[in-house]
Order: sequence, then structure tokens, then C-alpha cells
Amino acid sequence: MTTVLLAQLAPAPGDLAANAATAATAIGLRPEAELAIFPELYLGGYDLATIQQTAVELDGPELEVVRRAAAEAKTAVLIGLAEKRGDAVANSLVAIDAAGEVVGVHRKISLWGDERSSFEPGEQLKIVELAGRRIGLLICYEIEFPELARALAVAGADLLVTSSANMAPYFADHELSSRARALDNRVPHCYVNRIGSEMGLDFVGGTRLVGADGTVQESAPEGEQCLIVAEVGMPPHGEGPADYLRNIPPQLEVVTPSQR
Repeated sequence: MTTVLLAQLAPAPGDLAANAATAATAIGLRPEAELAIFPELYLGGYDLATIQQTAVELDGPELEVVRRAAAEAKTAVLIGLAEKRGDAVANSLVAIDAAGEVVGVHRKISLWGDERSSFEPGEQLKIVELAGRRIGLLICYEIEFPELARALAVAGADLLVTSSANMAPYFADHELSSRARALDNRVPHCYVNRIGSEMGLDFVGGTRLVGADGTVQESAPEGEQCLIVAEVGMPPHGEGPADYLRNIPPQLEVVTPSQR
């Protein structure tokens, strides 16, 4: 079992210091958590018009506040932010270990809508080792692509984490996708979404822990800022025909009408 903290929060738009302090406080409040997870772009908020101003360096003072809190609580952290990459900016999910060190970064590959003109897309999927787990990282829209979660699971992820800033009217899309990605791969899934309003968008929450069988084991109250602490088990791999990863069929030829 792994004790996780799922932080359904509304970041203060553009206020890096306030959001870093809130994250640090949340980590300190629940030191029993081995892993704390925060929403997409949590550190600076989701305003694409000001993303250049809220983008940070990974060794900068804003993230240092979170790293210090992680080390003090001995809690690993996953937190979303806009990452400076030369002249470009990436939509990044940063992995910090229990010693406060940055050990990996997933940069969002599948950008949604106007994000395509604001962010440099990532080029790799990422598995990080935190809290004794091999964690496959996804950001928001990426949850809607079965191929991405499957690639992480096949590569050995034993926990999927999606850090999200999902907005109305797409609550149902992610409610289904979060459960399906767990069931598709028989891997538990931590889905953490923000709430609040920004840039004319209403963010819908729906933070939840999904078991490897696709059932919701813990969920956040709708529209409320809250910290959920939950226990995540290991995948039941090797348990018969329902272990999809061990029973993936070989790649099959697809015959189209023109080939008949």
C-alpha cells in the first residue's frame, strides 16, 4: 500500500508565491502521505495569456518552497507548472522525491485547444520512481488517449497519475476516462483536478482514486477545496484472463475494403 494525498485546490491566478505556500502547507498538514499530487499548472494558474510571466525554472525559488516542504515532511510530490525552456514554455508535471530533489519531469505531449500556441509539446512519456512505486505520468487531455496510458503500463508503471485542469462541460469525459485507463491496464489511477474559475473557464474538480478494476475508491466533494488521503494498492498482475497486460494480442493486420 502507498499513502497518497490528492489535493483538489483552486490556485490563486498568477500568484506563484501564494500557490507555492499553499502547496507547502498542504504537504505539512498531512505528513503521513508518502506522495502528494497537485493539479495541472497549479503553481501559476491556467491563464495562457500570461504564461510567459508565470513560467519558472526548475531550480528557481518558487519550486524551492515546495521542495523544502517535501524534504521536511519526507513526502514525494507531483506538481504542475509552466516550465521555462529557453525561449519556450512547457506544460510540465514535476516529480520531487522525499529528499526534496527533482527526479523527473513530464512535459505534456497532447496539448488541448489554445495550449498549442502557448506551450512547446513534450516528446516523451515518463515513468518516475517515487514512494516505492513506478509512476506513469499524464497531464489532463492525455487521459483521453488509451495509447498513452497503455504505453506507460506496458513499460512497467504500477500506478498512473493524471494531474488535470479539466473544465466544464467535460466532467463526464474525464470521469469515464479516469476509470477506463485504470481498467484498460489493471493499474490503479490517481486523478487530481483543480476547481475554481480562471480565463473564463470553470474547472470542475472530480478528483478521485480509481482502483485497478475501474471502481472509484475515493472521491472529492464536488466544487470544494479539499485534501484527500487514501491508500493505493498494487496492480493485481498475474491473476488470470483479466490481466490485460499479460494477454495483449499480437499486432494484427487490418483489412480495409480496398484490400478485399
